[in-house]
Amino acid sequence: MPKKEDRRLRVGVLGCGPIAQAAHFESCTKARNADLYAICDVADDLRERMAWTHKPERSYADYDAMLADPQLDAVIIATSDAFHVPAAIRALEAGKHVLCEKPLGVTVEEVESLREVAARSGKLLQVGHMKRFDAGLQAAKDFIDDGMGEMLALKAWYCDSTHRYPMTDAVQPLMVTSAARKKPAVDPKADMRQYLMLAHGCHLADTARYLGGEITAVRARLSERFGARCWFVETEFANGTLGHLDLTVAVRMDWHEGFQIYGQNGSILAKTYNPWYYKSSEVDIFHESDGTSRRVLGADGHFYRRQLEAFADVLLHGKPMTGATIEDGIASVRAMVAIVRSVDSGERVRLADVEGSV
Repeated sequence: MPKKEDRRLRVGVLGCGPIAQAAHFESCTKARNADLYAICDVADDLRERMAWTHKPERSYADYDAMLADPQLDAVIIATSDAFHVPAAIRALEAGKHVLCEKPLGVTVEEVESLREVAARSGKLLQVGHMKRFDAGLQAAKDFIDDGMGEMLALKAWYCDSTHRYPMTDAVQPLMVTSAARKKPAVDPKADMRQYLMLAHGCHLADTARYLGGEITAVRARLSERFGARCWFVETEFANGTLGHLDLTVAVRMDWHEGFQIYGQNGSILAKTYNPWYYKSSEVDIFHESDGTSRRVLGADGHFYRRQLEAFADVLLHGKPMTGATIEDGIASVRAMVAIVRSVDSGERVRLADVEGSV
């Protein structure tokens, strides 16, 4: 564990479900510049068990009570997707900084409405696209920004595996659930297309934007066979780059994720691992100038902890923002909605024109 700094961000985690148990409680505990100050959940049995396990200073059944705590600096929103925007608004209006799990929301309208609230509050809102803190992706981004020259094409793929759960169950903590947990009005898995796009498509869209820049339009097709779904997405970037995105759930093989980029002065080929292995992507960067291929080791693969530390560094030390901004979160939702609309219509769809839900 990194040595704790003297000055640390006091963080409250809203929601004690799977993502909090697998990622956020540990990140707060291990972060060099943050502490798990509080947890909040309406399910008494779940909250009490998590409080006993992770030892926060405060434990709340009521979200507004946690937000009223003057010692609390920031909130990590680790709830179901449908609750992200309402919870973020309440935190911002209460004067707390926000690190919100991805996706930022489920409709274009609600995430757009969050922009004004965030601006008015003067507080930081960062979206939990934690892959931006994969050292391999960061090395690729550095080469793109300073060395690669113009980008010609980008291909990226995110293919969940049928063997994912037996593999991740071996490395994740035992997930604790509660019958008293707060549930969305509509079961998120009632529409599996929407559920998979929100859960996985947001990663693919944000990775493409992080590396390739603004996405302006998409043309998408969807194939559904033997219980699997495959989205192929032709992608247009504002800088003229052509793109192809592949979202497949689930492939009959090992986890298959990565990207390939062709540039003026070199190219990039990457293999990304399931995030619960905490292993940085293997990113080979070819430099045309001297004919060499280089790879960053990326020994620290705890993306969730690194994400929180970067968030805290902005607030405590005034360092530049390196995480996903509210604009990044909005753009990711717009990209997912555009993909859905293109599948439905069979036509090219501009992101600027879309509205409604994923």
